[in-house]
Parts: sequence; C-alpha cells; structure tokens
Amino acid sequence: MKHAFATPKVADVFATFPGPERAMALTLRDLIFDVAADTPDAGQIEETLKWGQPSYLTPQTKSGSTLRIGLAKGGGVGIFAHCATTIISTYAQTFPDAERIEGNRAVIFRDADEIVPARLRLLIHHGLTYHLS
Repeated sequence: MKHAFATPKVADVFATFPGPERAMALTLRDLIFDVAADTPDAGQIEETLKWGQPSYLTPQTKSGSTLRIGLAKGGGVGIFAHCATTIISTYAQTFPDAERIEGNRAVIFRDADEIVPARLRLLIHHGLTYHLS
C-alpha cells in the first residue's frame, strides 16, 4: 500500500471488502492520491467516510467534487461522483466503450483488468478540479 490510511475507520471499511474487490478498491485509492499529487490546483486531499464509503475531498482549495470508492450493487467496485456533476457523464462520452457506467453517478469495475489508469486519471483529475472549470 502506497499511502497510509487517514483513520482506522477508513482502513476498517477497506478491510470489509472481499479480497478481489479490496485489491481493486486499493488500486483506485492509489490512483486518486497519485493524481492529487500531480494536480497542485487541488491542494492536499482529505480521506474520510461519507455514506459509509471512503471519500476524497479537496478541503483546502475546494476545487473538486467528492469522489467515493465503494462496492457496486451488482458486484465489483465503483468510483462514485456526485450525480449532479458532469464528472461521470464526461468520462462516459470520452470513453463510450469503456467500463460499465451507472448514469451520472459511477464507473463500475468487475475485474482488475478493467481498471485502466491512463483513462481513470482523467476522471479523477476532473473530479479533483471540477469547480475550477
């Protein structure tokens, strides 16, 4: 694991994920921290829990919209964004044949091979800088 958990409560949520889903969720988490480190306009991100899911915010700059990681209802793991934003819909338009998209709220991954960091970096960057555009 590249980044220490912000709190034991966040670590506990990841620990409840089944093995394959936990590995995918931790990959998404690492990507969020990596993109944040490469995005000075976002400032330092905060890792917390919202709706029982690990959530990532930009409290210093308020540049972004909250991104969350959680188990998907039909299986797999999702990266979730606030449904009133265009974060997910923009991603879906950019990559129409990509992962499973759930409306304006999530991109779902059923298998680790579906996680394509180069594409997801764009989604995460958009999320972390959403209020700047």
